[in-house]
Amino acid sequence: MIKKVNISLIVVAVLCSFYIAFTKNQNIVLILKDISILLTINLLYIVKKIFKVKISDSVNFIYILFIFMAHFLGVTCELYNYIFWFDKFTHFLSGILSGFAAILILVKSKNKNSIYFNILFIIAFSLMLASLWEMFEYLSSCLFNVDPQKVLETGVNDTMGDIIVAFLGALIVSLCYHFEYKNNHNLIIKTFVKQL
Repeated sequence: MIKKVNISLIVVAVLCSFYIAFTKNQNIVLILKDISILLTINLLYIVKKIFKVKISDSVNFIYILFIFMAHFLGVTCELYNYIFWFDKFTHFLSGILSGFAAILILVKSKNKNSIYFNILFIIAFSLMLASLWEMFEYLSSCLFNVDPQKVLETGVNDTMGDIIVAFLGALIVSLCYHFEYKNNHNLIIKTFVKQL
C-alpha cells in the first residue's frame, strides 16, 4: 500500500511540475527549477542503488512526502510566496527528517558510540544539511540572479531563521532519542529503527 502511495506522489509531482514548467510563460531558470523535481524526488532511490542500502517503504514515504511538500507545493506551486509560515515549517520539518537520516546512518554503520556522541552527530548532521542548503540557495543567487534567500527583503534573517528552525527540529529528535535510550522506552525513535 505505501509503495503505491509513493509511486502516486512521484507521478503527480513530476507530471504536474512538468506541466507547470512548460505551460507557464517562464525563462529557462524557472523551467529548470520546476523540472528539477525529477531528480530530487528520486534522490533516495538513486542513493539506494548506488550505495546498495535497503531503505523501507515507510522511510521512503517520509522522504517523498517531504519533497512533495517542499519542492512541489513550496517551489513549483509557490506556497512559499502565499503562506507566510510554510518556509519555516518546511525547514523545521527538514531538521526533524535529517535527524532521522542521521539515526539511519548511525544504525547502518553499526556504531557503538556513546549516546551523547550520537546526539551530537544527529544535531551536527542536521546543521550540515541546513547549511549546505543555504549555500545552494546562495550559489543560485549568484549564478542565476535570483533571490531565494530573500536577502534584499530580510538581510540574513531568512537564512538564519531557516537554520535555527532546522536546528530546533533536530534538537527535538535528539531529545526523543536521549529519552528513549536512557529510559529504555519504545516510542518514535526505536519504532523507526525497527523499520530499517
